[in-house]
Amino acid sequence: MSELRFDNVTVRYGGRRRGLTAVDGVDLTVGDGTIVGLVGESGSGKSTLARAAVGLTPVSGGAVLLDGRPVRRHGPLQMVFQDPHSSLDPRMTAGASIAEALPRGTRDRRAEVTRLLGLVELDAEKAAMLPGELSGGQRQRVALARALAARPEVIIADEITSALDVSIQGTVLNLVRDLQRRMRLSMLFISHDLAVVRYVSDFIAVMYSGRIVESGPADEVLAGPQHPYTKELLAAAGALALSEPDSVADTEPADPHHPPPGCRFHPRCPAGPLVLADREICRETEPVPDGHRHRAACHFAAAEAELVPAHNAHPRRDR
Repeated sequence: MSELRFDNVTVRYGGRRRGLTAVDGVDLTVGDGTIVGLVGESGSGKSTLARAAVGLTPVSGGAVLLDGRPVRRHGPLQMVFQDPHSSLDPRMTAGASIAEALPRGTRDRRAEVTRLLGLVELDAEKAAMLPGELSGGQRQRVALARALAARPEVIIADEITSALDVSIQGTVLNLVRDLQRRMRLSMLFISHDLAVVRYVSDFIAVMYSGRIVESGPADEVLAGPQHPYTKELLAAAGALALSEPDSVADTEPADPHHPPPGCRFHPRCPAGPLVLADREICRETEPVPDGHRHRAACHFAAAEAELVPAHNAHPRRDR
């Protein structure tokens, strides 16, 4: 069993007066052998949560647990970063980078490097090449192989396709899906693009302004989104044609140093108090992510779900 759980995790930078709460009371579980897709726009706190999981950012409150125990810094969790050119040492060959992550006592390190390169569909000859001699897609495959070398129980993939050409993204996503299926990996897959998350995920969690605003099985979230922010992300991914009047979601997100009271999305919400006068509760009371068809932090989640016609559902591809 390899279950990663964020238990009321908070990450705060700076002091009380001028500080910033980047992650605010997040509860999220990555179940054994599943891929949880974490999606949200830039600045929502996704990468901060990932860095907190692997110990690169200190947790201000709550706990990160692996099978119920606090996570150690190295070993059971491995992270694959957005830019493989930065995450790989430019002076080390691909093979040396992978070998460095192998557990102590590995007998035939060269054979193991070759095996890992094969897992990510790279020829053994690539072991002798420097990162600068590889394409972006090849570098990201080496980064995946390096993460797998440590024999992790959970992998955290942080925007691993966003720095790649569109023509290469699909190949890497197919590889991720295949590796997870063959190795039964548990994975937290982070992206700002809901179309990408949809392709690989069993469960989806939507993050906005440091909080999870909607979460549930991927098919349920995609077919019946209950939070207006999720609906906006689906629209941006071309998965759902919105018919909301007077949308204000094009406005800038709230200042993270001074988040608004009540629902943090209400100043941008196309179904909130700026559009519908009878929804003042959104300005005053923070919604609790509970109940309804799946978890959604919206006072009107049930009503929002009813506005999504069944023919607009855009389920993920068969796995």
